[in-house]
Amino acid sequence: MPESVVIDGMLGSSAQREVFLGFAAANVLHALSFADVLDEDTNRGYQRRFNAQHSLDFRKYIQLETSSTIPLTFNLRPREDGAWRILRDAGKHARLVMARDRGKLLTQVDCQHRLGHLNDLVLQLPFMCYVGLSEREEMAVFNVINSKAKGLSTSLLDFHDSRLSEDLAGDRPELFIALHLRNNSESPWYRQLDLGGRTTSGMSRRASLRTMQKATRRFLSQTKMMLRSRPPEIVAQMILDFWAAIAVLLQDAWNSPRRYLLCKGVGVYALMGIAGDLVSENPNGICDKRYFTNKLSEFIGEVDWSSTGKLAGLGGETGAKTALALLRSIRGKSTLKAVNG
Repeated sequence: MPESVVIDGMLGSSAQREVFLGFAAANVLHALSFADVLDEDTNRGYQRRFNAQHSLDFRKYIQLETSSTIPLTFNLRPREDGAWRILRDAGKHARLVMARDRGKLLTQVDCQHRLGHLNDLVLQLPFMCYVGLSEREEMAVFNVINSKAKGLSTSLLDFHDSRLSEDLAGDRPELFIALHLRNNSESPWYRQLDLGGRTTSGMSRRASLRTMQKATRRFLSQTKMMLRSRPPEIVAQMILDFWAAIAVLLQDAWNSPRRYLLCKGVGVYALMGIAGDLVSENPNGICDKRYFTNKLSEFIGEVDWSSTGKLAGLGGETGAKTALALLRSIRGKSTLKAVNG
């Protein structure tokens, strides 16, 4: 058994990046490569969760007589142990040499599902391999390639953007705030916003990062001057306090996210609209957990969050507006009762 795998190919450029182009058997490429799937517990990695059916569909297709595929895309991350090297011959011809005993050296940038179930097939496949991209550069390339990919979690791409941004609070305050809700251990949303990766925490994820981000954008639009008068960190804490009040006042519904619509998109959007109302009514005052709890307790318990209530079946932009109108109506009636009483 040779100590190294040697693949003949050629060196060139993909725009501004050096790449190695070659051909190899599917089972060889499978054995030499890995998908760096996002681990939501550690925030390492960047790929989406593996979809076995997606991969099996490609396995079935690629064995047809008329099948073909665009080149698989990999990266050779920088290493100091000489685990891989490229030997340049005359012209653009080159050889990629990889040590067998150094683990999987090729990172799957764009081929995770095409290659996932080809471990026993010897059919030849073309591949393109970036040379020496860092993990950050590799993730940026992945984002560009997959930003419009069907079925790819938009929350995963948002999370990548947050890691690539130099000033997330300034560039995308809605994403900064949504991540604050997910990452702060005092938040009821702590580690419960789905990023599109995998987790071993055992916690039930209630909504997606994209859902919370979009709801937060609506809140910021509704409270127009909020970010002009207060830094993003303060606004993020304010929204955290709002949701902390919700989790206390609606404890049964909060603890059973599958039975109630509280943490579904329609609930998140509608409640963030109510948060906008409460903040707008108190522009110069303190909007903390006590404030939100006092205001919400006046009416929030009268809302039927079950899957058979008036909110059932609502979805999309129209559904979110209808849900918010319903909550405002219930609040208005509760306020009127209190005044008349």
